[in-house]
This record gives sequence, C-alpha cells and structure tokens, in this order.
Amino acid sequence: MIRAAVVGANGYAGAELVRILSGHPDVELTAITSRQYAGNAFDSIYPALSTVVDLNFIDNDTETISKAADVVFLALPHKASMGMAPALLDAGLRVVDLSADFRFHNQAAYEAHYQPHSCADRLPQAVYGLCEVYGQQVAGADLIGNPGCYPTSVLLPLLPVVKAGLIDPATIIADCKSGVSGAGRGATATTHFCHVNESFKPYKVGGHRHTPEIEEKLSDCAGKPVRITFTPHLVPMTRGMQSSIYATLAPGVDAAQVRSCLETAYAGRPFVRLLPDGRWPDTLHVKGTNFCDIGWAVDPGTGRLILLSAIDNLVKGAAGQAVQNMNLMVGLDETVGLDTVPFPL
Repeated sequence: MIRAAVVGANGYAGAELVRILSGHPDVELTAITSRQYAGNAFDSIYPALSTVVDLNFIDNDTETISKAADVVFLALPHKASMGMAPALLDAGLRVVDLSADFRFHNQAAYEAHYQPHSCADRLPQAVYGLCEVYGQQVAGADLIGNPGCYPTSVLLPLLPVVKAGLIDPATIIADCKSGVSGAGRGATATTHFCHVNESFKPYKVGGHRHTPEIEEKLSDCAGKPVRITFTPHLVPMTRGMQSSIYATLAPGVDAAQVRSCLETAYAGRPFVRLLPDGRWPDTLHVKGTNFCDIGWAVDPGTGRLILLSAIDNLVKGAAGQAVQNMNLMVGLDETVGLDTVPFPL
C-alpha cells in the first residue's frame, strides 16, 4: 500500500483529495493536515465523509509527515507549497503540488504573476502534470506541478491542434466559466452567496494568473511564443468548468482534420471523451469525475475553429488529476481510484 498524506486537507481541493484517496484500493491515507483545524476530526468539517474517513487533522509538520507518508499532496496556497516541498523531497518522498509553485519552468514568468520563488533550483526537477500530454515524464517523477483548472480545460483541446499546425496560434481566444468552488473555501465579498446567486460575471479580465501558465505550454508546443486572450467568468454553481475556445484555422484545414488530430492524440486516453458531431460538453455530465469532454465545430462564415470542453474543476481540474499523476508516478494504471461512474442527472 502507498502511504499518502494530504497537506491542506481542509480546503476544497484537499477535501476532494481525501474523498478520492479514501476509496483508492492501493492507498492508505495516513495523514491529513490543517493549521486551522489541527486536532479536529475531518468529519467535523466535512460531515459527508462521516464513517468513511476516521482521521484527525494534524499541523503542517514536515518531519511528522515524512515519517507517515510515501507520497504527499500539497493542497496549499501559492508560496506555502514551495516552503514545504524541499524538505519533503530531501526526505525521499514524492510530492504532487496543487499550487502554481512548480508549474512553471520559467522562473521570471512565475515571479511576474505570483511572488519571488524561494526554491527555483527545484523548477527543472518538476514535471507539469497534464497526464495526457506529459505522461511519460510524469512516470517516475519525484515532483509534479499539478496544472490549474482553467489551463487543464484550455490546453487539452488546444495542444494537439497547435502541435499539428491546424490553427493560427496568434488568434486564440479562450472564454471560460467556473463554478464558485474554484475560488477556494475562504469566503470573500465576490464569492458570498448574495453576490453570486442570480449573477454571471467576468473577473480578472486581461490579467488572470493562469494566462502565463497556458501560454508557456502553448509556446513550448508551437516552438514559438504564443499569446492568447483569456477571460474567466464566475457562474452560480458549486462545481464545474466550461471553456469555449476560438481560433482561425490554417488554410485548407477542415473539421474532419480536427477530428482526426484529436482522435490520434487521445486514442486510448481513458479520461478524455471526444464527443460526436452535434453534441456539446456539459458540466453536468462530468460532475464528480476525472473526465474532460471535448467537442468542436467550424464556423463556415469566419473559418474559425470552435473548441469546447467541460471538466469538474475540483476533480480533473485539481484533486483527480493529482491522483492520476500519483498513479503514474508509482507505476499504477492511471485510472486506479478514479473510475467514478458519472451521475446521469
């Protein structure tokens, strides 16, 4: 059995990790941490898991965690993860970080949008954990930068067509919508029920911190700098993320070539579902699962490709993808513990 610890298990992504790992047949969940709730039972904060998870929160002590676990999931805010990861790695543990601290290889890009990096020497060691694209590098890795939720929903549809040269990457526009859980457990004026209910609004327009993460991976794929227009929106639902992505097709490219490209890229990939013509991704259909549903169409009047995707922002966009990464890191099938059957309604 793989001994696993979740640091920051009181947050939404951390709690989702606890839920998934508690049902993983090859994992023993040995430690869950929270500075705020140390000493309290997990089910006192999340009663839904009463009788399922019988653990108390402990403090974020790296020595205690190192003795209790083989793999550690850091479900912490940006900057907090980089403070813990080096000691855990030096103790021989494998680390999956759900913050942005190890998603970038370009230190300057990270620091321009977050804060100074205290262990930039570890960035070359980190693997970007988009399993469907970087799975070979993930296998056997010691440090994973788990992708952000918006980047996951944008990159999975885009990367294959960019790599194949089917679109003009200078024309990419990503219009994305997320449920409120993507903002985290801490309530703010903008995420309070009274401000979210009966509301649909954009936020961080022209300056969201996921933009450079998306651009770094697209640039690597295209072999040249790529800049995109990315606008996120908040919708009044708990979980779910839908992305509508627009780009001009390269001359002579049609919808059949797009389908062939995506089918080749994701053949045998269990968590990417390519939808038939005329069916569009719906957040309801991926709720609670690690699936990314992808659809597309070509606008004949403009020659633009319309790519559409839907994920559960807490699963494929966070905890589920993190467990998928762990599975590959330790040599398990990537689907183990993630074979949740979707709700039909």
